[in-house]
Amino acid sequence: MSAALLETATRQSEEEQRLTLANVTWEQYETLRDTLDEFPGLRMTYLEGVLEFFMPSPKHEAVKKTLARLIEVYSLETGTRLYGCGSTTYRKKAKARGLESDESYCINQVKEVPDFAIEIIVTSSSLDKLAVYKGLGVPEVWFWQDERLAIYLIQAGEYNLMPRSTILPDLDIDLLVCYLNMPDQFDAVVEFRNALRQL
Repeated sequence: MSAALLETATRQSEEEQRLTLANVTWEQYETLRDTLDEFPGLRMTYLEGVLEFFMPSPKHEAVKKTLARLIEVYSLETGTRLYGCGSTTYRKKAKARGLESDESYCINQVKEVPDFAIEIIVTSSSLDKLAVYKGLGVPEVWFWQDERLAIYLIQAGEYNLMPRSTILPDLDIDLLVCYLNMPDQFDAVVEFRNALRQL
């Protein structure tokens, strides 16, 4: 492989890859999702006939994992019964919606629909993720973008931006973001745990 081709392949592997298809039936979406389950990391979002394929970048996955570890440390340190569902595929045929969140969690027990889901945004999706989550009935969605955390709660059938989580009301979001922005994942988790123990 030439140096130029190697450089291009490396750069592409560091970038997020997206492909959007229109006029995809529910049956086609389900077939593709089931067929492509063997491709690790491949995500699909389906919204009323539009299907987006997404391969996350290393940066995306690193931020996702750091946030998940911080939330799980919070759960352990506070005795919050949190159940991680990872990037499980959630589908609802009647609403023509389906996706794999970056992370999702249930409180107190595992449920059919998570209590909150997390989306890491490095490059923007062509689909309205909140519209997908609304159709799936997920009460709370967290978006990480531009080193900020935005929390949306569904109220009267619409998502509203909230200053804190209603699912984890005692979680200090500013403190969480401070450690999420640290460059070293291990140090972030350890220091966040120590900070929680001092509260």
